[in-house]
Amino acid sequence: MNHLMQTRTPARPKRPFFLRRGPMEAIATVLIGLGFLMLFQPFLLVLYTYSLVTLLAGTVMFIIVSKFAE
Repeated sequence: MNHLMQTRTPARPKRPFFLRRGPMEAIATVLIGLGFLMLFQPFLLVLYTYSLVTLLAGTVMFIIVSKFAE
């Protein structure tokens, strides 16, 4: 009777790193923060030049990744 109570759930295959929501949201958040820091630093014009691209890339990445399943 005990064996009837113990049901196994089928093991789901583990998703690759780039398809997991948690790590990719963290990377997108880091990109947004990096773009913000690049925008407000007064030293290098190159960093300032690419700050908007970095911010937009992080924001678009976050929007896309937030639609992934948990």
